[in-house]
Amino acid sequence: MAGLLRNLITLLLALPGVGRHLSNETLKIRFWASPLDAGIRNLKSDRYLQFAECAQLDFILRCGLLGKLMRQGLSFVNGSQLIRFQRPVRMFAIVEVRSRVLWFDERWAWFEHQFHSRGELCATVLVKMKFKQGRLTVPPATLLHCAGDSRPAQLDGWDAALQELT
Repeated sequence: MAGLLRNLITLLLALPGVGRHLSNETLKIRFWASPLDAGIRNLKSDRYLQFAECAQLDFILRCGLLGKLMRQGLSFVNGSQLIRFQRPVRMFAIVEVRSRVLWFDERWAWFEHQFHSRGELCATVLVKMKFKQGRLTVPPATLLHCAGDSRPAQLDGWDAALQELT
């Protein structure tokens, strides 16, 4: 229930900024690590994914993508997620999540969500997602602006690890 409420609040707070940004920008959103999000003292690991989901929703809204998705009957589906923890986020801390499209190809788009608290990088969540229209995969280039000149090497290792699992 907390995730649904956080998504609703994110949606309402993002509405004034709808369509004011490009998808090749890094967008920031802040969250408060409440006692409901923490274990004994630190943010629970599943909450990083909830915050990343909200940050992705905020990103899609503020870049004006939600309207395009709805008009064209598109949805987005996460294929996999990867978290790298570096420092704990303490209860009651303000967490700034910096979101950007790291790269995209003809099928997939990779989002990066960096979690910062008290000026330090605490975690990075990578999300591999695709746009769907029914069963058809829609090329991300039809919706997103250029994400960089070359594919980051870190994505090659991640994709190789995913291939080993199948």
